[in-house]
Amino acid sequence: MNTSDTFEIFLVCAPGVESLLHQEVSERGFADPQITGGGVTIMGGWPDVWRANLELRGAVRVLARIGSFMAFHLAQLDKRSRKFPWGDVLRTDVPVKVQVTCKASKIYHAKAATQRIETALRESHGITISPEAEMVVKVRIHDNQVTISLDTSGEALHKRGHKEAVGKAPMRENLAALFLRQCGYDGQEPVVDPMCGSGTFLIEAAEIAAGLQPGRSRRFAFEDLASFDEVAWEAMKKGASQGLSKKQFFGSDRDAGAIRMSTANAERAGVAQACSFSCHGAGEITPPEGPPGLVIVNPPYGARIGNKKLLYPLYGTLGQTLLERFKGWRVGLVTSEPPLAKATGLPWKPLGPSVAHGGLKIWLWQTPPLR
Repeated sequence: MNTSDTFEIFLVCAPGVESLLHQEVSERGFADPQITGGGVTIMGGWPDVWRANLELRGAVRVLARIGSFMAFHLAQLDKRSRKFPWGDVLRTDVPVKVQVTCKASKIYHAKAATQRIETALRESHGITISPEAEMVVKVRIHDNQVTISLDTSGEALHKRGHKEAVGKAPMRENLAALFLRQCGYDGQEPVVDPMCGSGTFLIEAAEIAAGLQPGRSRRFAFEDLASFDEVAWEAMKKGASQGLSKKQFFGSDRDAGAIRMSTANAERAGVAQACSFSCHGAGEITPPEGPPGLVIVNPPYGARIGNKKLLYPLYGTLGQTLLERFKGWRVGLVTSEPPLAKATGLPWKPLGPSVAHGGLKIWLWQTPPLR
């Protein structure tokens, strides 16, 4: 059992984008990031946990692995759970919820294991158990090793805290940020989204350009832990951004409601001065003045919304418009339907791995600069 100053921190992401999150984690200066299935593991202490929640755009949540021990039967699990130093991190005035998974272990009944750990927390440490608690203790029993993690994020990290309005099939912010990274976006070039919905791609791109911390507007579960240092946390949060002086992010949508949504979301995020939103169809887009940049779009797939057959003309029109008007621009397009991507007639590069998103497999399709 180990609850020393340095412990393993697991940064969860959507399956298929681990290498992109690994790039971001490395760039942000976290120690020794290692790719594992469904995320990236780093070593660090509580300040690293806070900073990961605050600064990482691509992570879904941050799990702090606060200790582990071996247990071969429920009585042993009960005894060792009672001895575990929960009080170092959990507060008696903050209720917790326990979630247990068992795999390849002599303890195979997750519900019974959950009851033992809950009883230990309640009886030996005076901690309240509640199924509605926001503080989640995640216990994984694998090969008879009991690993205890805390979900330090609370709400998933794609909820940045300043986006109230979303469309029917929204792109999550953390996935949007990683797709921008995959397209080579570095914060310098203009970005166009011809089906912008609630503005996710453009707002993420604008925040990256402005150097804004993605978690600046929200609360996190770790603020209710005994290990939390409010003074250090406030010092970690930056004040003003670099500021964006020119219009660099251009969104359009044929739905006037989407334009109202994206405009309001950009204002709440503090990047409205760099964004321009207009109401028209994808076939009417024109490139802004200045150098070429990135067109990135998440069109309807037909999987959830509407009929797939009706989408072929939409994709075809989009592709034709981009080929005619956006010479020198790169294109990134997200879809679950390869035939729809091919219907654009765009010169796609070889496809990367699929990404799990809302029960679908989606791909980011990319072009070189259009000629």
